[in-house]
Amino acid sequence: MISAAPYDPLTAEAAEDLGGRTRPRWFVEGARQALSGPMFVVAVSLLSVGGLARDAGFSVEIAVASTILLWAGPAQVLFFGAVAAKTSWPAIAVTISLSSVRFVPMVVSLLPMLRTKRTGLPTLMLAAHCIAVTVWAEGVRRIPLVPRDGRLAFFFGFSFICFLGTSISTAIGYVLIGELPRPLAACLLFMTPIYFVATLTRNAKRPIDRWALVLGLAMAPLTETFAPRGLDLMALGLVAGTGAWLIQRTLDARVSA
Repeated sequence: MISAAPYDPLTAEAAEDLGGRTRPRWFVEGARQALSGPMFVVAVSLLSVGGLARDAGFSVEIAVASTILLWAGPAQVLFFGAVAAKTSWPAIAVTISLSSVRFVPMVVSLLPMLRTKRTGLPTLMLAAHCIAVTVWAEGVRRIPLVPRDGRLAFFFGFSFICFLGTSISTAIGYVLIGELPRPLAACLLFMTPIYFVATLTRNAKRPIDRWALVLGLAMAPLTETFAPRGLDLMALGLVAGTGAWLIQRTLDARVSA
C-alpha cells in the first residue's frame, strides 16, 4: 500500500513505500518532483534565450524548437549569437557540437542507472538527449531511490516537465525580453550554473566528493583559460576528479598504515 504521508525523495523509507507504483504513476511522480522546484530554475534561466532568438531575427517557433532540440542554454546562446554574427553554418555546427561535449560524463554516469535488460537503444538515445545540467544534478540524487523498473518512467516524467517549462519560458522571454534590462537578462541565464554548483555541494556526502568540488572550483579559471573551447568542462572534471581520487587514496593509505 502506498503511504499517505508526503513523499520525501531523499528517504529510503519513502522509496520503499512507493515501490509498488506502476510506471505511469512513476512518470507522474517524476513530473511532480520536477514541479517542486527544479523546473522553475531551468525555466527562468532560459527566458533570455527567447530574447536572443528574437534579436537574431528568428521566429518564436524556432526559439522554442531550439530549446527542445538543443536543450542547453549555452549551446543556444552560441547558436543565435553565431547566426547574428553571420558565421558559416559548418562552423556553427562544430561550435555547438564542441560545447555539448561537456554532457558526455553526465550521460555516462546517469544512463546506467536508468537501463534495464528490456531497454532498447532508441529509448536510451532519447534519455541521453533529455540529460541536461539540472536534470543530471537532480537525477543522480533522486533516481537511485526509485526501483529500477520505474526509473525510466520517473526520469521521463521529470524531463518532460522541464522541457515543457523551458519551452514556455523561452516563448515568454521572446515576447518580454525587450522589456528587461540586458544585465538582468544575462543574470537569468546565469541561474543554471549557480543552481548546478549548489546541487553538487548538497550532494557531496563523501570526502572525495568534497575534494573534487573544491579542486574543480579552484581550477576552473585555469581550464577556462588554457583548455580548448568546448572541452574545458571535461578537462576540469578529468583533472579535478583524478586529483580528488589521488588525495583520497593517499589519506586512506595513511589511515591503514
